[in-house]
Amino acid sequence: MNERKGLITFQGKPLTLVGRELKVGDSLPDVALTAPDLSSLKISSFRGKTLIISTVPSIDTEVCDLQTRRFNGEARKIGPDAAILTVSMDLPFAQTRWCQAAAADRIRIASDYKEAAFAKAAGLLIKELHLLARSVIMADKNGKVVYIQLVPEVASEPDYEDVLKALARVS
Repeated sequence: MNERKGLITFQGKPLTLVGRELKVGDSLPDVALTAPDLSSLKISSFRGKTLIISTVPSIDTEVCDLQTRRFNGEARKIGPDAAILTVSMDLPFAQTRWCQAAAADRIRIASDYKEAAFAKAAGLLIKELHLLARSVIMADKNGKVVYIQLVPEVASEPDYEDVLKALARVS
């Protein structure tokens, strides 16, 4: 499995990303995630819509909470031709609890806890923590990657305005 070192840090300490590096122009990996009801959720089920995938290390941390709440708010504005999916390694039960507590009703959420299939396929698995790196990936209606933002410091939020500008270009 490919390893890339030093692209991200956690509190200044360099970390290692595992998996094939996803690049603009690639097709989104069509892996199965686990939905909150424990059913399988394939990435391809979003074809026909512009898809923003927001990856977070753990929904129960402050920055992940802020990121997911922000994207839930943005989802109210983007219209029916786009969708936002938050992916973490959290168990579906924790994700459901968080969504209920945060009144997150506009985004979809899914877990990669079983096999880290998405994390590995997108090159976002943090080797030292076995968590997803913080990133935002956007794919067009055909599942082609058109935007990637890998957040260099895990404890920092993504550049939301850059994501929204990219969305405006794709829509």
